[in-house]
Amino acid sequence: MTTKLVMAVLMTADEMTPRLFDLDFQLLADAVLSIIAVFVLLLAMSYFLFNPAREFLKKRQDKIRNELEEARVSQEEAAALKKEYEDKLANINKEADEILSATRKKATANETRIITEARAEAARIVARAKIEADLEKKKVADEVKNEMVSLASVLAGKVIGNTIDAAAQDSLIDETLKEIGDSTWLS
Repeated sequence: MTTKLVMAVLMTADEMTPRLFDLDFQLLADAVLSIIAVFVLLLAMSYFLFNPAREFLKKRQDKIRNELEEARVSQEEAAALKKEYEDKLANINKEADEILSATRKKATANETRIITEARAEAARIVARAKIEADLEKKKVADEVKNEMVSLASVLAGKVIGNTIDAAAQDSLIDETLKEIGDSTWLS
């Protein structure tokens, strides 16, 4: 009987505790404490784990954004340099043509100048040669004249002998030369 009584007392004690959704107080307290512990654990994890992970991801995102910006700027600079060099390459052909044209003009002018100078020099050489030829002709004519005079004197000396003196001989030679004429001596 005593056991029945203890059980009856226990039953009445259990029936006296307030119940929520047919759960006893101890179970509710444990559930609330578990929820609080999970919440505190979640806060601690977000502070110690999630925030550093977020900061790491943010830094990485910023780094990637900066690298993309630098890449875009580099691409723009490269495109500008490419355009500049393409323009220079296009202008190089024009500049080369201009340089070649100017060089051709200079070469033509030099050719014309050289030809003109050569012709003038040739004309001077021909004129000088003519003058020298005329001088040589005169010199040869004078030499022939002197030789003929010498021959004539020797002949006249042999023919006339010792009867004519030197002054008479020179006058005789001059008269003979005047009679013959200069054109005879030169031809």
